[in-house]
Amino acid sequence: MAVRKLKPTSPGVRAVALPGFAEITKDRPEKALVRGHGTKGGRNAQGRMTVRFRGGGHKRLQRRIDFLRRKDGVPAKVVAIEYDPNRSANIALLHYADGEKTYILAPAGIAVGDVLQSGEGSDIRPGNAMEIRHMPVGTQVHCIELTPGRGAQMVRSAGTSAQVMARESGMALLRLPSGEQRYVRENCRATIGQVGNVDHENRQIGKAGRKRWLGHKPHNRGVVMNPVDHPHGGGEGKSPIGRKAPVSPWGLKMGQKTRKKKKHSDRYIVSRRKK
Repeated sequence: MAVRKLKPTSPGVRAVALPGFAEITKDRPEKALVRGHGTKGGRNAQGRMTVRFRGGGHKRLQRRIDFLRRKDGVPAKVVAIEYDPNRSANIALLHYADGEKTYILAPAGIAVGDVLQSGEGSDIRPGNAMEIRHMPVGTQVHCIELTPGRGAQMVRSAGTSAQVMARESGMALLRLPSGEQRYVRENCRATIGQVGNVDHENRQIGKAGRKRWLGHKPHNRGVVMNPVDHPHGGGEGKSPIGRKAPVSPWGLKMGQKTRKKKKHSDRYIVSRRKK
């Protein structure tokens, strides 16, 4: 799907490059599969702002995506491919043979009318889901589980895919889009193929207003503030930050790792993205 360059009829659209909607076949979501989705504007349950520069944006409906793919042996027909404002990938509406309807992330290469399946015995083709132990080495996959039965957690962005590198002793070695290599249990499920909407990375926001529509507020630099507002503030003209390392508005060092060590997850990482 190619991106669209708009005619430069105004400064606001001169630099805009939007994704084309050639593969989108339906402009209204399935009513039974959506729900209201309020935004918190970066505030926690007490109403205090914990994440800055968020808020506003267009109102959206949450589409319920089936990340489990547990209806084994029941064929499902692709009825429509839709746009989802909550994610970079497009979504596909499936009608199962038993009457159930679900959404999945639309893989690259599927079209309306295709029949998809999940479970052991399914064909090795884009859109089918199964446990990794049933896939040949070298298969491109996405929507990968980290814990069996929990649902897909990895490789869900537009245009991404991982590769099954090897299988041994109940574990599968995957190469993720970032270049990281890690082990995942063989009985975790994944979907074959690459996530669709590959040209998403080529879009250009083009103007500040479109960023506001997405719920992002302007990010103010500390060096342009007053000393009362930020440790980097003050000084005449363009002045340095005045200390060895940059800090947050509350004096905490920037760039320090704050992630808690999750040994049960990190021990499966063979090589990290950053060497």
